[in-house]
Parts: sequence; structure tokens; C-alpha cells
Amino acid sequence: MTAPVPADVISRLKAVLGPGGWSEDAERIAPKLVEWRDRWVGQTPFLALPKTTADVAAVVGICFEAGQAITIQGGNTGLVGGQIPLGEVLLSTERMKGLREVDAFDDALTAEAGVTLAEVHAAAAGVRRRFPLGLASEGSATVGGVVSTNAGGTQVLRYGMTRSLVLGLEAVLPNGEVWNGLKRLRKDNTGYDLKQLLIGAEGTLGVVTAAALKLYPVMASRTVAMIGVGSPEDAIRLLARAKDATGGAVEAFELMGRLGLDFALRNIAGTRDPLAEPHPWYVLAEFSSGEPGSAEAAMERFLAEGLEAGLVRDAVVAQTEAQAKALWAIRENQSPAQKPEGATWKHDIAVPVSQVAAFLAEATAAMQAFAPGARIAAFGHVGDGNIHYDVLRPDGGSDAEHAARRDQGSRIVHDIVARMGGSISAEHGLGAMKTAEGARYKSEVELSAQRAIRRALDPKRILNPRVLF
Repeated sequence: MTAPVPADVISRLKAVLGPGGWSEDAERIAPKLVEWRDRWVGQTPFLALPKTTADVAAVVGICFEAGQAITIQGGNTGLVGGQIPLGEVLLSTERMKGLREVDAFDDALTAEAGVTLAEVHAAAAGVRRRFPLGLASEGSATVGGVVSTNAGGTQVLRYGMTRSLVLGLEAVLPNGEVWNGLKRLRKDNTGYDLKQLLIGAEGTLGVVTAAALKLYPVMASRTVAMIGVGSPEDAIRLLARAKDATGGAVEAFELMGRLGLDFALRNIAGTRDPLAEPHPWYVLAEFSSGEPGSAEAAMERFLAEGLEAGLVRDAVVAQTEAQAKALWAIRENQSPAQKPEGATWKHDIAVPVSQVAAFLAEATAAMQAFAPGARIAAFGHVGDGNIHYDVLRPDGGSDAEHAARRDQGSRIVHDIVARMGGSISAEHGLGAMKTAEGARYKSEVELSAQRAIRRALDPKRILNPRVLF
């Protein structure tokens, strides 16, 4: 818990923000103090609600002068606790809702930090373009949040993570100065790329206030299939075939274990088993193409060849947009479906794609030995090596006992990831949850370099002080 916020700092913040720009109301603030999984419950005496970049600069400038810590929050969809304050001033970007520009010719969209991902998608669609970053939380996840955490999502395989989709940024630096880097250039070879320092920095190097985002053409054909497979090894072999069948036009390639599907059937209303018989593992594949009918033809060839090779056990191809959404809902509800099942150790890891099957085998054997009876729900973006590896308490077991062993169990999983040359945080960031653990797997050279950058930009460590190094 940080020191109390001085009364004079609060009075100065009120003055610069004006009516509607701040709150001390406990009921107004309460929803912003609880993380989605209920693992973190925070506290703040003051909620700053800036509406403009100038407002943000004023707030940060006052806090920098006073050495007052700030926690920054977008849509509060983060899963590692970095957006939850523990006594700091809470700065929410929820009122920064401007869509400054949508340009189909430049294939660019400039949006302020509080614009949701769903609103970006709608604005892009209005000029027959798309922004290819898909998250289950798109209705609440904001531009500032996805940029600051370098969000991944379901289309990384084809388009990359957020840092590959940002052309320029506007941000308030820790001393209150505004950096206007909202260029829409595809090429700019004039020194350090400051926007890439801010992307994925989890709010520690500046407050992102707006972003210029890349847009892409709307695809003329798209097809989605749910495929039953026997093992993760078979899924990886299918991934290679999918790339060949489409010429690299695989939009998404997601892996799910049967247990996760069972949770969805049990806990998410309206979920239906997509195939006639159960299978150990499932792949959700999406192909798209700029040529009408091309994606559908590629999927037909891919599935026929997979059946012949013994890699596909069964499959269903969506015939309507509603059916495609229903198949995607099974994947997107993997985490919500776990909530009624009790305490869970969640891991957002990445290993080389070639090591995904080996990781799943080794980690599951280790968890079965460490926590007999624990239920393993593994799912994720097998196309880019990112697996959400979740260890749920034994059926009927004690939540408290399982939660008490979380850190020890996660260390076992993370050690396996490290041995395979992987990352303990693929797309969620380190936040408050994993900062100390993250330092364990980095060299002193890397830690020293990261700390030096932070000291240079935020010598008083006022921005998200409990996050990163």
C-alpha cells in the first residue's frame, strides 16, 4: 500500500480536472477496484477522469512534481492486476472517446485511449476496412489498454500482436510533457522508435492518450471450422498443412482440450457440442481470402487431406455467420466457463510452436505429480505458440488449499517454459501478478537495461510503480 495522497495534491487535481473530471464517490469508484477474476481488490482515495490529452498532462504533471504515484486504467480487462490501485491516484481513460480520423486511403484510424476495441472495429467497417485485433473482451478493452499491454488475441498468426498494428502514438510522459508521435507512416528510419518503447510498457513509461492504427481490407471470403483431433501433435501437423493449403492465409488456429469444452457445455448457456462424438482435442480454424470462394475451397481441400492423413477425426464447417459465431463462442468462453469450477492457477505462456506438444505433455505430468486430481484446461493460440495453461482444483476439492499452492505450482510450470526457451507471459503482461516472477527469468543485463530506460523517463517512479522493473 502506498502513502496517503496529500490533500493539497487532491485539491490541485480537482481544480485542473473541473466538474465531471474526478470522483471520490465510493460507489462510482468501486467497480474499478476489482479485477475480473476477483484476485485483486484495490483502494484509491481519488479517481481522475481526464477528457483530453491536456487534462492527462495536467494530472501527471502535478503528480510528478509531488512524487505522487498513479495507477492507469483503461477498460479494466487486464488479468495480471496491473490496473488495480493500492492507494495511488487512479487515472481512468474512460472519457477519452474521440475517434479523431478514419482514412481508408491511408488505411489508418486514429482513436483516443478510451475508445473500445469494438468501437474501432465498427469505425473501420464504416469505411469498408478492418482492424485485425480480436479479443473476447473487445466490448470493454480500450485502445490505451491494448497498446500499453501489447495485446495479442486470436489473429496474431497472420497480423502480429498490437505492436505490429500501431503506426503512431500520442502519450503523456511521466513528467507531464506530451509527446505527439501520431504519424501514419509505414517507414520512419530516424532513430529510436519511441512508440515501441511505450507499447507493452504497461503504463510505466507514459500514459497513452491516442493511437494511429493500421487498417486492412475486408476479406471477400471467410470460413470457420471446428475440428476434432487426437493430440496436440496432430494439431501442429495440421497447422503446417493449413499454411500450405492457404498460402499463409490462416486467420486463426486455436487449440482446446476436451475438458474446456465440457466446462463450456456445463457453465455457458446455449453452448452445444459441435461434433457428434467427443474428441481429446479440438482445433478452431479460420481461413480468409480477398478472392471470393477461395477460403472455402482451401478449407475443403485442407480437411479432405487431413482426413486422408488421419490427422482429422471429424469436423464441422460453419455455413452461416451465426454458426461461425457459435463456434467462436466456444473458444472465447473457455475462461468464463472455468469460473464456476473453483480455484485455478492460470498461466499465459508461450513456447516455440514446435515445442507446444512437448510442453503440454511435460507440464501435465508435472502437475499430476504435484497436485494429484487437479484438472488441466489448456487452450490457446497454437498457431503462435501461446497456450493458456490452467490448473483447476480437484473436483470437490478445497479452493483455499488449491489457492495456497498456486505460487509453488506455477513455478514448476514456468521453469518448464524457461527450459524450452519460452515466456511466462505471452500476451497478458506481467502486471502486479508476475513482475517478481518475471525478474527471475531475465538476465541481469536485460534487467539493468530496462531499469535504466525507466529511470531516464520516470526518475520518481510515479507511473504504475508496482509494475515491471
